[in-house]
Amino acid sequence: MSVGNLAVAAIFEEIADRLSIQGANAFRIRAYRNAARMFQEMTQDLEAFVAAGNDLDDLPGVGPDLAGKIREVLATGKCALLERLRAEMPPALTDLLKVPGLGPKRVGALWHDLDVRTPEQALRAARDGRIRSLPGFGEKTERNIERALAVHLSKAGRLKLALAAQYAESLAAHLRGVPGADQVVIAGSYRRMRETVGDLDVLVAARNGKAVVEQFTRYPGVADVLSQGGTRASMRLAGGLQVDLRVVPAESFGAALVYFTGSKAHNIALRTMAQERGLRINEYGVFRGKERIAGETEESVYASVGLPPIPPELREDRGELEAARLGRLPRLVEYADLRGDLHAHTTATDGRNTLEEMAAAARAAGFEYFAITEHSRRQAMAHGLTPERLARQIDAIDWMNRHAGGLRILKGIEVDILDDGSLDLPDSVLARLDLVVAAVHSRFNLSRAGQTARILRALDNPHVTLLAHPTGRLLEEREPYDVDMLQIIRKARALGIHLEVNAHPDRLDLGDVHCRMAKDEGVLVAINSDAHDTAGLGNLHYGIGQARRGWITAGDVLNTRSLKELLPLLARRRDGGS
Repeated sequence: MSVGNLAVAAIFEEIADRLSIQGANAFRIRAYRNAARMFQEMTQDLEAFVAAGNDLDDLPGVGPDLAGKIREVLATGKCALLERLRAEMPPALTDLLKVPGLGPKRVGALWHDLDVRTPEQALRAARDGRIRSLPGFGEKTERNIERALAVHLSKAGRLKLALAAQYAESLAAHLRGVPGADQVVIAGSYRRMRETVGDLDVLVAARNGKAVVEQFTRYPGVADVLSQGGTRASMRLAGGLQVDLRVVPAESFGAALVYFTGSKAHNIALRTMAQERGLRINEYGVFRGKERIAGETEESVYASVGLPPIPPELREDRGELEAARLGRLPRLVEYADLRGDLHAHTTATDGRNTLEEMAAAARAAGFEYFAITEHSRRQAMAHGLTPERLARQIDAIDWMNRHAGGLRILKGIEVDILDDGSLDLPDSVLARLDLVVAAVHSRFNLSRAGQTARILRALDNPHVTLLAHPTGRLLEEREPYDVDMLQIIRKARALGIHLEVNAHPDRLDLGDVHCRMAKDEGVLVAINSDAHDTAGLGNLHYGIGQARRGWITAGDVLNTRSLKELLPLLARRRDGGS
């Protein structure tokens, strides 16, 4: 991922936000959003693509107008349209769009009627009771907005993991070119695969710290160097992300990696164990008195207190040290364990690649099976499938399975759970499918009892095999809906239904806590990409990280099974099994 890709994506996303507040044409807004998402996920370097003489118009959804703006951003780092839009409205106004309950129309009303320009001002207006007087708001809406603003401001400054990864991997590659930089690792919450990242901690093993620091501060995306020394430096990138560098000698690298990976609670518990043995652990090594006895590797640090190495994703002080002491650490699921993907979309609804292209990508990934699960008809904006269109897709998949070897394409649907818990398509249609993925896409504000009852009723449908993105959260945009997840999980166990770990970077749903709850209750999870194009299959990496944080093993995952093992698990409910 190049800095150019990220710059274009960020500018196009902001243009879409500002146009939406202005009430511009919906198709124009969607064109910018789709392009931004494509460039965020695109592995090819845009600058190299243009330099090689390729035509930007050949990229999906990119016409002459967008192509010109891409060239403008790559050449100057700016876009005249965005500069004009910024001049027409307050700079921080788009931050309000990230607050659940504040869509473009409401943000526009707050700005025009109350002169609210920032999330902080909006929170003050809510607490003063000024929002309820606006048309279309009211007291209840004001209270909901107040709560959402408080949560949003408490999380300000964090990036979704996938976006942080693009910066992290680009920066790591930039530093690996320094002679003598033997190891380069991005530590911190990024290495622990938390769903959002506040900053990046870069750790480098090298003797010549000065050369590493100089290369670090020459990174193309740097906006401001905050500090710079012989073995450490700190800078802020153009997107606002802070990055801290630490250069250490090889004999301390393992200890420093434990220290800077964290979490803080895990490190405190680990140091307490060391103190009980008369040892001292810090970022420089493990010491008995003044003698260094370990620290070159992470394994040596943990071994000094009688423990096997603990995977970074588990280092949250949630019982991992005790499990390690008792020899009960799980062998966590890995990407190589996956045999297929059970949630993906094509151009039949809101995807950007055809059925044939998605199948080719799945085959190239080495999958044994791949499920196509389009939206159902209620999702009109996503061109959801009617029974007739779904029947045509079923026939197309059957034809492909007869004529294309090496991959079994599974026939599925992501069917909406309606307000009363019924499903968006009739049972006669669902009965023709290999799997039915049920999903909530509306009425997120139901009471806890109402939302729980709604989902429980949907699970009672004998055709449902998988519950998609079970808590409905959108990271940095929408909080999870209020639902009794333990009751849902236990119902799923009783009925033989599986729960999704949706790997889309905007969701990562189930969260780690609920992953572990599902594991403890004996419910299998499916780690799915929710891919809307071929690049989206890469989402699975983030789903794996989320599952690992929830202590999930390969045996806890539905789609680590072979096709022969999988099909009976998908069919057992309609056959009367449980």
